[in-house]
Amino acid sequence: MAAQHEVVIIGGGNAGVSLAARLERYGVKDVAVIEPRDHHLYQPLFSHIAGGRAQAQEAIRSQESVMPQGVTWIRDGAVDVDTDTNTVSLASGSSVSYGQLVVCPGLQYDWDEVPGLAEAVHSLHGASHYEFELAPKAWTLLSGLTSGTAVFTMPAGPIKCGGASQKPMYLACDYWREQGVLDQIRVVMVQPYPTVFGVPEIDRELDRKISEYGIELRTNSELVSVDAAGRNATIRDISTGAEDTIHYDVLNAVPPQSAPDWLKATDLPAAGDTGGFVEVDRQTLRHIRFPNVWSLGDAAGTTNSKSGGALRKQTKVLAKNLVSARKGKPLRAKYNGYSVCPFTVSRDTVVFAEFDDRYRPMPTIPRVPTWNESKLSWVVDRDIFPQVYWNLILKGRA
Repeated sequence: MAAQHEVVIIGGGNAGVSLAARLERYGVKDVAVIEPRDHHLYQPLFSHIAGGRAQAQEAIRSQESVMPQGVTWIRDGAVDVDTDTNTVSLASGSSVSYGQLVVCPGLQYDWDEVPGLAEAVHSLHGASHYEFELAPKAWTLLSGLTSGTAVFTMPAGPIKCGGASQKPMYLACDYWREQGVLDQIRVVMVQPYPTVFGVPEIDRELDRKISEYGIELRTNSELVSVDAAGRNATIRDISTGAEDTIHYDVLNAVPPQSAPDWLKATDLPAAGDTGGFVEVDRQTLRHIRFPNVWSLGDAAGTTNSKSGGALRKQTKVLAKNLVSARKGKPLRAKYNGYSVCPFTVSRDTVVFAEFDDRYRPMPTIPRVPTWNESKLSWVVDRDIFPQVYWNLILKGRA
């Protein structure tokens, strides 16, 4: 017989743990989290690790230490959801029945979408700070470069905190400038969109830093293949289809991303959604077709930029609405599309981008231009946010 729980949450990352803690605080007593990993990661620090401004151990803790008291931890992986029987199939062969299901397994990295990319980031001259194990390697490569070419890439499509693809680049450029070698290094940023970010106020500030460092910005461009042995990256202009090969000394690449393959195979995504994201009402976060299914975070089919800041808002909305739904009450909490991306544009300053799902500025403090480069924003991002994450967010209190 399958185990049964009132609320089952798939995924024990930021979304799953913080939601479970908040539901417990709201009086939901039978909550289970499905998570196979024995460690928990604070992903916003990966950029700082890759840029030499944080140590790897600051970003990792045991999963057991962050699991909320009173929540059942199912140390297994989800492989399927049957909405007819309200059950989740697990990798071990067992299953779990749910009253309410929250799907937040995060994204998978589709390395094979770019030929040669997986080999390249594991080679002597490549890395990716989106992988915890490779972030320290990125800094080893970047800090050791005194001349040559460094290429940074971002893929098209939904990814975790798109702006994070740029952060180690700015940290490295500032370091190279301190070392007196910046003018000996060609820095190339491959960006699939028409501008460096998409919010005019943020673009102006980032363009200023790009000019200051002498970065070669390739907009409307994407990495289409890598020759790891020859250290050659092929870049395609999305508008014209023209391709250019760049010989690199260091490659820091961000992989294409999508929902996990097992999730794509369920009936939870919208018809025709090749990314496999869970079809939800973008304000209430309840599934469009299955009223006892919910989703938030990276795997949810929302229009916002995927980030921890967006997730913090979504967690509150979903928890309140799930509690209301269990009581047969209207879903009054609404997610407003908010997201945030702190750009580490030097080794002690940040451009703090807050915006909605239409890429319009949405500062937490009205009429305060948080997008201006600031040392205070650095302190908030580097020192305060990690403490807030471990001590408040994961406990359902922020």
